[in-house]
Amino acid sequence: MEIRFEYSRKRSEFGRPCSFSDFLAEVTVDIPPDPSLADNFIPQDPVDFAGQQGPLMALHEVNTEHVEVSIRGVNHVEGGWPKHVDPKNSELTTRYREEVEREEVYTRSVQRLGSLVEHYIRQNNTIDIYEEYFEEEEEEEEEEEHPSAKTINVLRDLHTDLSWLVSPQRDPNLPRRMATHLCWHPDANRAVAVAYCSLDFQDSRKNMSFDSYIWDLEKPYTPELTLKLSSPVVTLEYNSKDWYHVLGGCYNGQIVYWDTRKGGLPMEMTPVELSHRDPVYGACWLPSRTGTEFLTGSTDGQVLWWDIRKLSQPSEKLILDITREDQLQKALGAISLDFAPTMPTKFLVGTEQGIIISCNRDAKTPPEKIANIFSSHIGAVYRVTRNPFFPKVFLSVGDWTARIWTEELMDSSSIMETKYHTAYLLDVCWSHVKPAVFFTARSDGTLDVWDFLYHQKEPSLSLKVSNDPLLSLSSQDNGQIVACGTRQGTVYLLEMSPGLCTMRKNEKTLTSTMFEREARREKVLQEKFRERQLRGQERLRAQPEEKEDPQEVFKQAQADFLTNIKEEQRRR
Repeated sequence: MEIRFEYSRKRSEFGRPCSFSDFLAEVTVDIPPDPSLADNFIPQDPVDFAGQQGPLMALHEVNTEHVEVSIRGVNHVEGGWPKHVDPKNSELTTRYREEVEREEVYTRSVQRLGSLVEHYIRQNNTIDIYEEYFEEEEEEEEEEEHPSAKTINVLRDLHTDLSWLVSPQRDPNLPRRMATHLCWHPDANRAVAVAYCSLDFQDSRKNMSFDSYIWDLEKPYTPELTLKLSSPVVTLEYNSKDWYHVLGGCYNGQIVYWDTRKGGLPMEMTPVELSHRDPVYGACWLPSRTGTEFLTGSTDGQVLWWDIRKLSQPSEKLILDITREDQLQKALGAISLDFAPTMPTKFLVGTEQGIIISCNRDAKTPPEKIANIFSSHIGAVYRVTRNPFFPKVFLSVGDWTARIWTEELMDSSSIMETKYHTAYLLDVCWSHVKPAVFFTARSDGTLDVWDFLYHQKEPSLSLKVSNDPLLSLSSQDNGQIVACGTRQGTVYLLEMSPGLCTMRKNEKTLTSTMFEREARREKVLQEKFRERQLRGQERLRAQPEEKEDPQEVFKQAQADFLTNIKEEQRRR
């Protein structure tokens, strides 16, 4: 031991020395028990106590092969002397006798241990020593875990490479494109299809690639398949019935599909003159006997039905004219599309004008196919998706908010919504495991995880994923991994904590009750608003007409606007 400091002091400065003596113990204080205080205590049973000396235990090991040999040797001795031992040779006889005695002792020890082992085995069969008595408490402790997420993988817009977060590699082929859409492989989510496309207006950069990729999560350095095209792909979708068929909607309006067993070249494409006239932002496979039908939506205001067995022309057409006049000049551009297999006759369309259209596929005439209209957002509806547990409830994202709707309330506002963010919301997706959890992607590169069952004003988790805007989101079926695509073509794979991918007890029932309660509340507010409108109209009819000065109205609106801006700046 190294001495770093030495302290010296005289013995006379220590004070008076202590003298110890040995005498018997004596009772200084005796406090008798008070029975009246027994109600303030809880008896503990069993009680743990510590002792200075415990019983000595011995460790016994048994080798069954040696036991058989020993027992066989004893039985052989009982029949007589072995042939290799001469009874007249005293030295060999003594050595053999000692050997037999040792084997007999060993045999008795094995028999005694066998009875003990049999006793303990019988006891273990009576009492389940592996039974868990406090599973509920462990589940509660897991539920109290703070929600979290971590980046486990990064997929970049590469032609021949994929980058992990540990050793990032840049794309050698510039310029980079946006990761516009993500789709997981139906077979245990082992791969993800990423559509790469530049959505900037008149983007004419040189040497821009048109390829998209399918990445295998177990092979991080090269894409599993490169999808070759003559036009960039905006959206990609796997066929849930036939995993080898991949559907793509192109920037020039064409529809293409691949058979991944036959390589990255397309099997067939739709003719340009019968395809969409604008980029195809939405494509969905339809449940059918053959599994070959699908529908597509574009900003040209049309929804087309197709069959991969005959891509020469669409089998059906719907013009998104909310006036129900079936005129293409008045149609609204479709920028998002959603179809749920649980509701095979209905699908949702999100438009550039901020309106969500609920369509009925089985209607006889095209105007009747537009079943309901929801005035949802100020800007474009970038994503609309149904709840996987409650198909009548759907989620939309646009402008600065994400809103929850129900088809049970026609021509009404949303039943629930998030707060207004300072950054635009560009995509959203439900969790496939928890009915009240959804994810939102923001233009400032932040991923928000919302759990409306517990927090409705603030997200349960906000994670700064990238400095670039997040354009696309997709969650696995088990909810463990969420993929985020950025404007620079990077795809981040985020692993969720167990609290965000494990359904709690009665969570589905509580979520259903919450949606029903909010729907009733919205219905009551809607009726009160209509009554107030009727009263206002009657009051205006009773009063004489007075013309308002447009200049005064403009000045008042301008003053109110400036006041709101100052209050917002003061609040920040």
